[in-house]
Amino acid sequence: MGTVLITGANGSLALPAVSYLLSRYPSCTAVLTVRDDSDRDPNTAKLRAIIANFPNANCSIRKLNLAPLSSIRAFTDEIHFDIAQGKMPPLVAIICNAFTWSLSSGPKFTEDGYEQSIAVNHLAHFTLTLRLLEDFDKKQGGRVLFFTSDSHWPGKAGFEKFPPILPEDLDLLEVGQGFKRYGLSKLVILMTMYELSRRLKKSKDMKQIAALAVDPGGLLDSRAFLGKDVPQGWAILIRIVNWLQPLLKLVKPTLRRASDGAEDIINLAVSPQYAGQECYFEMNQKAESSPDSKNERLQALLWDKSLEWCKLDQNDTVLPL
Repeated sequence: MGTVLITGANGSLALPAVSYLLSRYPSCTAVLTVRDDSDRDPNTAKLRAIIANFPNANCSIRKLNLAPLSSIRAFTDEIHFDIAQGKMPPLVAIICNAFTWSLSSGPKFTEDGYEQSIAVNHLAHFTLTLRLLEDFDKKQGGRVLFFTSDSHWPGKAGFEKFPPILPEDLDLLEVGQGFKRYGLSKLVILMTMYELSRRLKKSKDMKQIAALAVDPGGLLDSRAFLGKDVPQGWAILIRIVNWLQPLLKLVKPTLRRASDGAEDIINLAVSPQYAGQECYFEMNQKAESSPDSKNERLQALLWDKSLEWCKLDQNDTVLPL
C-alpha cells in the first residue's frame, strides 16, 4: 500500500486512529512520530501497547520535536534515505495531526523565535510536507491531510473571545491572545492547504497528490483539555459536556469523542472512497470553510511568508515555488 506518516501519533485522536489504520489497512507501513519516544511517556506507552496488538504490522515509532525547524529537516532527510534505500515504500499519506496551544500563560516561542502555536501547527507541517513531496510515488500519488477546526471561522467556536482575523501585515500574525492564536493557526493551515492544492494540480509530477484539511469535530475526551494551561472553567465545562455527549451528539453531531473521529481521518487519508477528493471537510463530509480562508491574495502572501519563515527554497522541495 505504501507508507502513512502520522505526526503526534500518541495523541488522543491519533491513538485510536493508529489502531484503525493497522486493522483496516494492514498492508500499510506506518511511521509514527512522537515528541518523547521513551516508555516513560505514558502516551507513548499506550501507542506501543496498541501496536503490540498487531504483531505483523510494519510500524516504527520515531522521535520528532516539531518546534525547532532543524529537527524537521533532519527527520525528513532520514525519511528520504529510508525510502531511497528501499527500507520502506514511498509515502501514500502524511497526516499532520500534532498540535499545541497556549491558552492562559501568554505566548510561548520556539528556539527559532516563532510563536509556538503557529510554529508547531503550521510552520512545522508546512516544512515537513514540502520536503517530503518527493517521497510520494509519482504515479500512485497520495494525500496530505491537515487539521483545522471551527475556531478558524470567526464566531463559531464556543470559547472564542477575539476573532481569528488574519492581519494584513503577516509579521503581526504571531501576536494575540491564547485561543485567538490557536484559531489563527487553524485559519493559516486552511489557507495554506488551498494554496498547496492549486500548486499540486499545476505540477506535472505532483498532480496525483491531493491536499485536504479536516475539522474532526469537538473531541470532548481530548487530553488537550486537561493541560495546566487550560482555564479551570473550561476544563469543568468540558467534563460535563463529555459526560452528556451521548445525548448532546443527537443535537450537535460535532460534539464527539476521539474514537469517533479516528476512522474519519484515516479514511480521508487513505481510503479509495476519497480518491480524487480535496480541500475542506467537516468530519467526513465536504464542507465550506470561512470566507476569510478563501482569500486567494492572502493565501499567496501567506505562502511566500511561510517560505521565508521556514527558510525554504527550491532546493528543499520538488514542488515548483
